Amino acid sequence: MSRCLAMLAFAALAALVPLRAAHSTETVVIGSKNFTESVVLGEIARLAAKEHGVAVEHRRGLGGTRILWRALLGGDIDAYPEYTGTLVHELLHDVPSDAGIPLLRERLKQLGIGITASLGFNDTYAIGMREDEARRLHIRGISDLAGHPDLQLAFSNEFMNRADGWPGLKAAYHLPMGARGMDHDLAYRALASGAVDAIDLYSTDAEIAYYHLRVLKDDLHYFPRYEAVYLYRLDLEQRAPNFAAVLNRLEGSIDAQRMRAMNKAVKIDGKSETSVAANFLGVEAQPGSGAFWSRMARYTAQHLALVGISLILAIVLAVPLGVLAARRRRLGQIVIALTGILQTVPSLALFVFMIPLFGIGAEPAIAALFLYSLLPIVRNTHAGLTGIQPSLLESAAALGLPPRVRLWRVELPLALRSILAGIKIAAVINVGTATLGALIGAGGYGQPILTGIRLDSLPLIMEGAVPAALLALVMQGGFELIERALTPRGLRLRAMS
Repeated sequence: MSRCLAMLAFAALAALVPLRAAHSTETVVIGSKNFTESVVLGEIARLAAKEHGVAVEHRRGLGGTRILWRALLGGDIDAYPEYTGTLVHELLHDVPSDAGIPLLRERLKQLGIGITASLGFNDTYAIGMREDEARRLHIRGISDLAGHPDLQLAFSNEFMNRADGWPGLKAAYHLPMGARGMDHDLAYRALASGAVDAIDLYSTDAEIAYYHLRVLKDDLHYFPRYEAVYLYRLDLEQRAPNFAAVLNRLEGSIDAQRMRAMNKAVKIDGKSETSVAANFLGVEAQPGSGAFWSRMARYTAQHLALVGISLILAIVLAVPLGVLAARRRRLGQIVIALTGILQTVPSLALFVFMIPLFGIGAEPAIAALFLYSLLPIVRNTHAGLTGIQPSLLESAAALGLPPRVRLWRVELPLALRSILAGIKIAAVINVGTATLGALIGAGGYGQPILTGIRLDSLPLIMEGAVPAALLALVMQGGFELIERALTPRGLRLRAMS
């Protein structure tokens, strides 16, 4: 058994090697946030760089601002599209609120980060309502909302907590109502259906015209300018000078109308971000995702790696912890309590907590899944060992077997069904939880699910959800077969009787 655990640990660590090797290549890595415009801008940078012979990779939809910013500072990505208002109010707190790009460039240089000039458009925040509802209530500006305290407001989760978001807006306009957090793309559908009365918008969103929304006037000029720019690591000027030059050549090339049209082509007309970006640049589309079966093979390999490595590492640690918990009852309660606390941490939060330790990609996702796997294995190992009939243990002791031999030859085989049941539970849970790894660049089946939610595409959602469900069923069936094969025949007969 100890040799088996050692082999499992070695296999898991060996599987991590290619994952880390992928980060050591000289490929320039572009990141983008989890909304359409950011992904399109990321694809524009990728295709423009490829045209100039730069080896480049685009990691799409890596969550919110903080994740991308930390990844850029930590070197996990080399560039990503950002907005000046976000830099001033959310990321750099020691610059004046009216700081322009020259001042931002000087401040960012101290952090080893470069910034391009404006791409040519201002994608500011705004508040929107359905035109018919705004007309009925005579609401034209944000200040008019104060006279309607019963309105239901829903804002993107990031906007709910940003320094330039809802808290400041509520205070500036003395708004009496509350607001709830909601995914930005889902909020549009909630507004169109009448479930909410007002949401936050990006001024270049294609949905504004599609859903016939009224953009409320910012009476107090609360929202700053959000000029679109690219941020990049300054060491790229030595590592990949062509790439830095490509980003700077995009200065002033996209106006608000053109950006709105590109957003519409993706969100409303159903075109891919890659084809829209290629059309803008006038180059041949070079898909980054490949054909359906190629994508599915990649997603499956990534998902299996996330689940498999984290599960193996959890088995190696959790089984000995379960044995310790069973042998030392008081200490065992502490061990089970600590692993139980890990289960109470929201899964997405745990994924994000791992980023400062491991960067973005597969490693933080594996670390989070590993922690989530501990409780069911520890608890079932403990339950299996403590549930053995005392008479059986007394018989083993009467035969003169030393404690170590009793553990390996008697107790663990008797507890095997319970231990395997805990491993099976951990594996099935991990298959579902691993879909969140796409938010931090880990890939897997979560990638098409998140893209489908963003683009309101049921086929894309099913492209990730169905294989994930099937994998969970395969995992459950596989562990039941393993349990049957490893359980001694006498114990199987006793369980059936």
